[in-house]
Amino acid sequence: MIEMILPDGSKRQLENPMTVVEFAKSIGSSLGKATVGAIIDGVQVDPSHIIDKSGTIEIITNTSEKGIEIIRHSAAHIMAQAVQRLFPNTKVTIGPVIENGFFYDFDPEKSFTEEDLAKIEEEMTKIVKENYEFKRSEMTAEEAKKFFAEKGETYKVEIIEDLGVDKVSIYQQGEFIDLCRGTHIPSTGYLKAFKLMSTAGAYWRGDSNNKMLQRIYGVAFATKKELDDYLTMMEEAEKRDHRKLGKQLDLFFVDEHGPGFPFFMPKGVELFNKLQEIWRVEHKKRGYQEIKTPIMLDKELWEISGHWFNYRENMYTSTIDEKEYAIKPMNCPGSIIAYKNNLHSYKDLPLKYGEMGLVHRHEFSGALHGLMRVRAFTQDDAHVFCTKEQIEEQIIEIIDLYDKFYTVFGFEYHIELSTKPDKAIGSDEIWEMAEANLKSALEHKGINYKLNPGDGAFYGPKIDFKMKDSIGRIWQCGTIQLDFNLPARFEMSYIGADGEKHEPVMIHRAMYGSMERFMGILIEHYAGAFPTWLAPVQARILTISDEQVPFAKELFTKLQDAGIRVELDTRVEKIGYKIREANGDQKIPVQLIIGKNEVANNEVNVRRFGSQDSKNVSVDEIIETLKQESVVPFSK
Repeated sequence: MIEMILPDGSKRQLENPMTVVEFAKSIGSSLGKATVGAIIDGVQVDPSHIIDKSGTIEIITNTSEKGIEIIRHSAAHIMAQAVQRLFPNTKVTIGPVIENGFFYDFDPEKSFTEEDLAKIEEEMTKIVKENYEFKRSEMTAEEAKKFFAEKGETYKVEIIEDLGVDKVSIYQQGEFIDLCRGTHIPSTGYLKAFKLMSTAGAYWRGDSNNKMLQRIYGVAFATKKELDDYLTMMEEAEKRDHRKLGKQLDLFFVDEHGPGFPFFMPKGVELFNKLQEIWRVEHKKRGYQEIKTPIMLDKELWEISGHWFNYRENMYTSTIDEKEYAIKPMNCPGSIIAYKNNLHSYKDLPLKYGEMGLVHRHEFSGALHGLMRVRAFTQDDAHVFCTKEQIEEQIIEIIDLYDKFYTVFGFEYHIELSTKPDKAIGSDEIWEMAEANLKSALEHKGINYKLNPGDGAFYGPKIDFKMKDSIGRIWQCGTIQLDFNLPARFEMSYIGADGEKHEPVMIHRAMYGSMERFMGILIEHYAGAFPTWLAPVQARILTISDEQVPFAKELFTKLQDAGIRVELDTRVEKIGYKIREANGDQKIPVQLIIGKNEVANNEVNVRRFGSQDSKNVSVDEIIETLKQESVVPFSK
């Protein structure tokens, strides 16, 4: 008798071996139809896997996160099959799942065109209708190398050699055979909703010394409605593209002389400064002290911190006076040196240092994307040095601060806890202690969180804040990282109540993350139409004729004196044109129109962005209104 234990602890007895799908059907027909795999004794398996011994089982359905990944993985195989049908001499390489979709890298005889994508998608539809079963088999590594070499699939041979294993798994659907770990859907007919999105160049293994391949991106979902919703969201996202709006609103640009190094125009700097201003005010209230550390520090420091061995490929270096230096990719070592500049007592803790630090990280040119992926950015780093007893209260305070900020920008968010990665420094005991502290703080707050095993930083576990923007996209910005390792590596200490030296705990945290990236997210979140309190230009004064210019200039001065970010438009243009420009492409929150009646009555005609309505109010009233609307509307 075979006994399987389900996630809820219930048990089911099987008289004979059966497949995962058959097992799911024995629980319920609808569950059987939704099954795309299972996790048996901690190992993910196909729906066709035979259950022949007792163990634990978790059914993976098409609506679960793991299920969607399986669907997308299978879609990549179906796409590769379609490509080789249409372009028989194309070599296949790898086809992983990515966020919202998948891609496959090909080595074709010629680059794919938009027309080719349409043909490939049509061929995929045929393969889906043909409903080929996904069949798994195993070969020895030598057999597999010989098999793929005979097919001319040199990339697959290279992958097998690099794996260094005795056996590999192979998947077949119809005539197409691929090297793959799995898991896959029952058959090609199970793929209900997909679309190919774009093609781009990509170097084999991401190395510019290797051959340039052709990458095709696609998306896949469990249902057509989910696909349609996603495509609608992408259409809206295209309209909100921060690169387009950045140029339209004259906020920033990227020049060919500095790929990945954005230029900020005056309005962009206003927005940048406003974000920094509210950050400084709220952090000062909580006892943070702002510091500024060098942009370049020597190799020895980065060796002590571990960055030289764990992050070297992303660092820019230079030799000065025959000594090797690196431009900082992170601010934390500088903050540690600042801490060590003075002796500290337990009475000084928690000690909170904040820094708007400019960091540089090398990114491949193909990965650069406006403000979202750059090579130089300002990180709103803060480091809290505290005792072990203070950890939980400090984590809770940081969570509350993040909540205050994300809420004011109109973001919903969820929290993820990431634990020790394979590439890490520090003992298992220290990692377990750090992870337990973060879990305790989250549970104290009653926060539901997702666990990401193995996704922590190399020096400690972390809490990530994933924000949902106005069109439903998820962005990761805020982090809280607990670090017992760097204090030990840098021999940090404080004098305890017992008069002895003790090692402080270090909490790394960044709320915006990258200031530049956060700005890009905000531009798209608001579609460039910033709320009055945040807008780089809060109001624009529009004159109907030259007669109103003196009055307009006087109003301009009054508004500036009141701290309002205001522009003056006295151009000799039709007022309708000026209004359309301010209320349209420039997305100015408040337009103040002045004609002869307004001058006579000491008034302005007020129009709001996105509205055709207007009303006259006194100059004093509009100044007071704008002052009130300039206050950051924190809820608590």
